[in-house]
Amino acid sequence: MFSRLGEKLQDVLKDLRGHGRITESNISDALREVRMALLEADVHLQVAKEFIAKVKEKALGETVLRSIAPGQQIVKIFHDELTALLGGNAEPINLTAPGQILLVGLNGAGKTTSSAKLARFLKAQGRKPLLIALDLARPAAIDQLAVLGQQIGVPVFRPNPLEKNVMRAAAESLKWCESQEGNVRIFDTAGRQDLDDALLAELREIKNFLRPQEVLLVCDAATGQQAVRVAERFHETVSLTGLILTKLDGDARGGAALSLRQMTHQPIKFAGIGEKVDQFELFYPERLAGRILGMGDVVGLVEKAAESISEEEARRLEARLRSATFNLEDFLQQMRTMRKMGPLENLLGMLPGMSNIKEAGVDEKQLARSEAILLSMTLQERTRPDILNARRRQRVARGSGTTVTEVNNLLLRFNQIRKLMKNTGKIKKIMAQMGRVTGTGQEALPMKAVKQLNKQLWR
Repeated sequence: MFSRLGEKLQDVLKDLRGHGRITESNISDALREVRMALLEADVHLQVAKEFIAKVKEKALGETVLRSIAPGQQIVKIFHDELTALLGGNAEPINLTAPGQILLVGLNGAGKTTSSAKLARFLKAQGRKPLLIALDLARPAAIDQLAVLGQQIGVPVFRPNPLEKNVMRAAAESLKWCESQEGNVRIFDTAGRQDLDDALLAELREIKNFLRPQEVLLVCDAATGQQAVRVAERFHETVSLTGLILTKLDGDARGGAALSLRQMTHQPIKFAGIGEKVDQFELFYPERLAGRILGMGDVVGLVEKAAESISEEEARRLEARLRSATFNLEDFLQQMRTMRKMGPLENLLGMLPGMSNIKEAGVDEKQLARSEAILLSMTLQERTRPDILNARRRQRVARGSGTTVTEVNNLLLRFNQIRKLMKNTGKIKKIMAQMGRVTGTGQEALPMKAVKQLNKQLWR
């Protein structure tokens, strides 16, 4: 999501940073390009106009025009205004007892999957969520929620298969909840292909009966301005308290994410960043603004890493790296950990200056081929790479469906990484280049450094 918008905004800012002196003419030309980029991304016209007006007002201020580094000041203005557009600060979810959350939305937005993702997220925080299936219009929705609940270990209320009255099902679900040891109730409701009066009336009745603390609209980020119209109508009917944006990992224009907060005045609380049940996170406006502008999201990357690898495992790995006992089995485990953290493109997009993945030469498929090669080796070969002679390498290539050259390249890359980890001076040099990106992210990691890092670690 946002790759095209991000590229255009980054090009505009790069051009502005290239000017030793910023003039009103420079700014006007740049903002004209930004306005076109926003509209092409399907951002609401009113939102685009207000954003441009605010940036222009601040960019033409005396502080910027007389600054020693005006280009950097303008980058900060863009970052601050994008953050404000997306909602400013992250909004916490209201879980006061009994902690009832009602999810609403159209069919296809990912409502049922988001219910399970939210349950898993809350469970990881120490809560005891319960899932309640109230979508009687789509029979498969109840089965889908039951399967997902089983996967994440969360109890699911399933109404009687013959039940057609959603209010009776809701009343029965509350009795069921009393018999469970849960402290958060997540209600998955019915949707439609499009908004209609019957759906809205049903949701209004459910909401008045349940009196939930949170009414969250699950919204497809790829639907552009249609998502804004849907959100406004739902808000008029059931008084939304927040939004869940799904499909933020897609390639669509993503204008909904930049328009929804401004047009509905309701916070985006969560974001779905993939199809898997663990690809769900709190929505941080400042972090997304940084990623759009190529500043990365190092904090988010560290959080993902912390979720995927324990502190004890990290210490063990560091010790093995330092003592040169790091072997191919460790390499395989780290590769699996990395893939568990999410798509490679998303991870590298969190690093400053690495938002343009294609330019950096990263190939997700290469990672999968490397894993296949490692899995075609015996445990003895992975723990003792030195025994991989020519005959063994030929067998590994046949077993993994690759070539001997690819096997040799993997082993070469492994040895380079092992040498790199022992060379603390080289690591410090690379990290110093990355450290040039300050809190405002004025300066991205040079592409030369990006490619160097990529060559050592990924290709």
